[in-house]
Amino acid sequence: MNFKELKPRVENILGEDTAVEDRLTRVCELLKEHVSYYDWVGFYFKNGNREELKLKAFAGEPTDHTIIPFGKGICGQVAVSNENFVVPDVKAQNNYIACSIYVKAEIVIPLFVNGENIGQIDIDSHTPDPFTEEDEKFLEFVNARVAEIL
Repeated sequence: MNFKELKPRVENILGEDTAVEDRLTRVCELLKEHVSYYDWVGFYFKNGNREELKLKAFAGEPTDHTIIPFGKGICGQVAVSNENFVVPDVKAQNNYIACSIYVKAEIVIPLFVNGENIGQIDIDSHTPDPFTEEDEKFLEFVNARVAEIL
């Protein structure tokens, strides 16, 4: 399924009248199931007033990294930089937090509400260098729609 086909499905899930966390989990499951190189999909959000991220919803293997300090790992860097971060080869990143020996690449896109970075979508891939500008634009779309329900 291509990104154009996934967009209305994302919007339908997010438009449902269920708990936000349930909708986010369903979006993660949808993306993991329909994008072949999305092997782990999760949403992290700022944890209250703390300088850390907390995992709120995901699809894929469970992770020990449910709390990530700002600045640590790719997710922690995005929490500080407020910019997309595409990692074609995680082994080339000295600040990478290994979640699985199978992860080869990662993409993290910040999620903004009223101009404030309040979280991010994080995708791990077992495929080397799979992410393109199309992935970035699609994940920015997903985050914009998520921001509308927060």
